[in-house]
Amino acid sequence: MGQSIVSPCVGLCSTALGDPVCRGCQRTEGEIRDWFGYADDQRRKRMIELDRLRERIASDYLTIENAALLQTQLERYRIRFRDDQPPLSRAVELLRVGRTRIRDLSRYGLQPKGKGLRLSADELHEAITHALLERAESRRLTLELD
Repeated sequence: MGQSIVSPCVGLCSTALGDPVCRGCQRTEGEIRDWFGYADDQRRKRMIELDRLRERIASDYLTIENAALLQTQLERYRIRFRDDQPPLSRAVELLRVGRTRIRDLSRYGLQPKGKGLRLSADELHEAITHALLERAESRRLTLELD
């Protein structure tokens, strides 16, 4: 039996609504369309790039105080994550799913910092998502120039 193909898709594809970059996974419409045609190493490289992007952005707003607690909460609420996914990238997924219900980030192993101080989980999600989309759109425009 073949190995399943891992995808960064979070089931929230905004490219179907006309966005050139998906709000959920930060891939371009071309990457989404061609994903299953990419070689394993191409997909793996892009997954690493996406994780690093999320880590870079989220690190301006959050720090991981307890990665094991974060994982426990992700499992408890059945939020999908990969074993090789870095904790800050996982935290972005947690905020996407639980942003309106999370009141105390420390219960999820997270601590706000820097730009994230005094923001609610919903506001954190909004700020991180906005920054992710700005970076992803900038990358898309760069790719178009090449």
